[in-house]
Amino acid sequence: MTFKQLLLTVGLTYSLLGHGQQTVSSRVSTFTIEAPQLQSDKKIWIYLPKKYSENSKHYPTVYMHDAQNLFDAETSFAGEWQIDEHLDSIADDTSIIIGIEHGNEKRMDELTPYANEKYGGGNADTYLGFIINTLKPYIDSTYRTQPDSKNTTIFGSSLGGLLSFYAVIKHPEVFGNAGVFSPSFWFNHNIYDAVSKSNIPATSRFYFLAGSEESDTMITELDKMVALLMQKGVTKSHFMKITIQGGQHNETLWRENFPDAYKWLTRKQ
Repeated sequence: MTFKQLLLTVGLTYSLLGHGQQTVSSRVSTFTIEAPQLQSDKKIWIYLPKKYSENSKHYPTVYMHDAQNLFDAETSFAGEWQIDEHLDSIADDTSIIIGIEHGNEKRMDELTPYANEKYGGGNADTYLGFIINTLKPYIDSTYRTQPDSKNTTIFGSSLGGLLSFYAVIKHPEVFGNAGVFSPSFWFNHNIYDAVSKSNIPATSRFYFLAGSEESDTMITELDKMVALLMQKGVTKSHFMKITIQGGQHNETLWRENFPDAYKWLTRKQ
């Protein structure tokens, strides 16, 4: 089985496996919201900062994909990211994390901006329409957020990394920062054309991470995208590119490197 076949198989079987007992923090809650754009309901996981109930402060937000893998070992495919454990360990106040559960067999369709000739997909604009027009307004009206783009981050890995990158390119007025782990730029190279034709605000920020053992093309495709961003005027102070020697395409890579990425993406500018 090739890397790409494995990636797509993993995406289609996320909902079939659970591991271990619950490890979710008491600061995490869930709710279900109607997603009319997707003609379905979406389960959402919310992490609130430790001091949220003790003050009237407004907080930055981080929207993340594949919520089943972020907080709880029981719902994860192959180990959780331990987002809540990490944020619970930070002394300072943190962000509100909004985890969006993937659509199981629809995951590939939701997280890809352009179709692949072999695998299909390409419904990311509809998925982003749900986030922008339904979920984000609900979050901003229900919780004390800082709703401007500067304080709104979107974050994901693999197909979720591709989607997060695309979201900042397509909707910079909504998402100011992207956490882009192991992005699937291979899925359709139209993503490079989209960047070439885009006007990228000087304020947009990108944190890229890739492992040297993920695939034969992961590092070269990421390098190509970073070079293109620099040609478009994105300065070195507005992106970070981390390559992990020996890093593989899995939750371990993403869990171990989330803390540094989170810190960089949410630091005061």
